[in-house]
Amino acid sequence: MSDVLDRPGLAGTAAAAGTPLVRLSDLHVKFVTRDRTVHAVNGVDMRLDAGEVLCILGESGSGKSVTLRALMRLLPKTARVTGGIEVGGRDVQAMDEGTLADFRGGDVAMIFQEPMTALDPVFTIGRQIAETVQRHERASRAAGMARALELLELVQIPSAKRRLDAYPHELSGGLRQRAMIAVALACRPKLLLADEPTTALDATVQIQVLLLLRRLQEQMGMGVVFVTHDLGVAGEIADRVAVMYAGKVVEEGPVDAMMRAPLHPYPKGLLGATVHAGMRGRRLTTIPGAPPALETLPKGCAFAPRCPEAEPACLEAVPALRGPVPGRLARCIKVPGAAS
Repeated sequence: MSDVLDRPGLAGTAAAAGTPLVRLSDLHVKFVTRDRTVHAVNGVDMRLDAGEVLCILGESGSGKSVTLRALMRLLPKTARVTGGIEVGGRDVQAMDEGTLADFRGGDVAMIFQEPMTALDPVFTIGRQIAETVQRHERASRAAGMARALELLELVQIPSAKRRLDAYPHELSGGLRQRAMIAVALACRPKLLLADEPTTALDATVQIQVLLLLRRLQEQMGMGVVFVTHDLGVAGEIADRVAVMYAGKVVEEGPVDAMMRAPLHPYPKGLLGATVHAGMRGRRLTTIPGAPPALETLPKGCAFAPRCPEAEPACLEAVPALRGPVPGRLARCIKVPGAAS
């Protein structure tokens, strides 16, 4: 098990040089079909340092999963991507197919929301992990299977040796998700992308998987981008949070500060609509209305039609991100501080 953790190179040359592990610069993603154009991501700037966990938080359709998949160039052919995407100082947009194949699974790995659709149903768990090691590290089959066993033990799958020969359908949901984590960690990636990996799990298994991911992240020194719509999940695993709405980041900052006192009305509404201890007998706050259609975004702040604090000026132009203190940003005209 220690062999998996102790291999060199986890922090990467980017960290040593002071370069962010991930840098997104004015990222735009639109999906173009014959009938319509959907503007899914609309000018996202984001950075992640080595060893940091960033949660991207928001409702369905906010652009968080599209942003994550753009980092690995996993978007369909209808997608049109502009802006900068750098991982470890390398331009992901400029990679050819061979370089991209080495990049995926080697430098960057992804945990998907539903392991039954991500794991191959006709191959055993052990073989799927071993093939990843063989492909990226030119290892023998025996070495790949040995690493597979180490990884199943690392992610705390009981009877790990026996599970090597199990097929995905023979495992419970929680064990399948742990197996998916093992596949993702097979080549000790510098960056781990997690797309709502605990959504389909019950509460007890969810917290087990979250604690496991956080422990592995700390032990292996990975940077992690974690997509979720659950504030409780973000509070459990994140160092920083970026809240997205209608394809834009509307607030960003340390998780503790944002949970304690959000700056933007949207995360304020999300917090108000979250069930927590001591709420018995109290009515939940709701956010009225629905997110805007991404085909026809409004001229001003996209959240303004639902915002209890909106002013006429909010409908005229998209607010810039403003920072009242270093490290905290919000896209709202009522937030004090210089615009960025």
